[in-house]
Amino acid sequence: METLTLIDRFNLWLKESITIKLLSIGILVLILLIPTAWIMSIMEERQQRAEEVVGEVAGKWSGSQVIAGPVLVIPYQKTEKVGTGKDAEVRTVMENAYFLPATLTVKGEVNPQVLHRGIFDVAVYESTLDIAATFGQPDFASLGVAPESILWDQAKLRAGISDLRGIVETPSLTMGEKSIPVEPTSNLGYSFYGGSRNRGDQESNWLSSGVEGSLPMVSAADVPQSLSMKLALKGSSVISFLPVGRTTDVFLKGQWPDPSFDGEFLPNSRLVSEKEFEATWKVLHFNRPFAQQWLGDGKNFEKYDVSTRLIIPADQYQKSIRTVKYAILLILLGFTALFLVEISRKIRIHPFQYILIGAALIVYYTLLISLSEHVGYDLAYVMATAATVTLVTLYARSFLNDGKMLALFSGLLIFFYLFIFVIIQAQDYSLLLGSTGLFLVIAAIMYFSRSISWYGEK
Repeated sequence: METLTLIDRFNLWLKESITIKLLSIGILVLILLIPTAWIMSIMEERQQRAEEVVGEVAGKWSGSQVIAGPVLVIPYQKTEKVGTGKDAEVRTVMENAYFLPATLTVKGEVNPQVLHRGIFDVAVYESTLDIAATFGQPDFASLGVAPESILWDQAKLRAGISDLRGIVETPSLTMGEKSIPVEPTSNLGYSFYGGSRNRGDQESNWLSSGVEGSLPMVSAADVPQSLSMKLALKGSSVISFLPVGRTTDVFLKGQWPDPSFDGEFLPNSRLVSEKEFEATWKVLHFNRPFAQQWLGDGKNFEKYDVSTRLIIPADQYQKSIRTVKYAILLILLGFTALFLVEISRKIRIHPFQYILIGAALIVYYTLLISLSEHVGYDLAYVMATAATVTLVTLYARSFLNDGKMLALFSGLLIFFYLFIFVIIQAQDYSLLLGSTGLFLVIAAIMYFSRSISWYGEK
């Protein structure tokens, strides 16, 4: 009997040791985490590119629209003292008083369409809006403004529109039966007239972009009791309304199957079908924290909106990113299955063969993200899974000579991919399904490895 040298025995131990095999598999798993991180960054980059395309198209078409008003704006004069002592100077300053409508009713119809930029899709729309408002008598006394200071002849009606590029036709503003010409909002920032300083709307950002019409008023008796406005407006992805009325009613409908109702207030009623949607909001002044009238200091109402977002169901990036987070789990399960086959069937699998199988499991994610951009996530998942399982199975035939073991290994891979697909789809139950599934997998590994002699004992 030939006596083995110390080096030969050491090499034989490295070759036969289960501990060394487990250690080498663990190192391979850690190495494979590096390309997994690269693939994650590629997916995030593609998602960012898609968002940039949306911004580029919106920049040329028109951005998301926020509509506010109409609001009654009445200037008044007041005096203020500037400086001290002999250098003191009294100046006349013009301020604006703002009065919100008693009732505001918006009826709108959105006509969406999808624009294409390369492989990316962007939801845009054209809308027609019918806006009706009623006003009460302005209460200047409660604001501390003297009647003789009020500049009735400079009163205006203003409506805020966040992106004026979206105006398709000249807006029509009607008070009773009289049509009021409208122009883009002017008098922004500081200006001077006749030696007096005009602060204008420098702080009322939600009205700084929009349209306005001058009112033929000489006294409070001329304040419009009711008025109407028609807007033809285009925008991208989102249309929002600020509930500036003491009572605000918004009705919106459109030919779009996937709306998302965002904003501070959800619809009181909604109807969403495969082709269209309808939604109705009712907001009272009790529901939002701002007054019906104020003097010319800044008011930020933009976060108190009712909003509809036109969603394109292109969630392949989010789902793909969530899928790649399970890459380490899939690699571990795949390597564990191979290892148990190797131990139980006394089959030798070289670490290089583990590396090739791990590389195939990693390349799977690049297939997934590239295919999903063209055919959607679900079909891409099926195609990438079929390609990867087929490739690994054909390669495994080189060392798994037993047809039953080859079929078992392929079945396990399919089960693992199916398991992860179910987790991704059932987002609300992903933690429950994931933890339950892992528990069952560990139980199965315990069961099938119970008869393995880990120390080589017979």
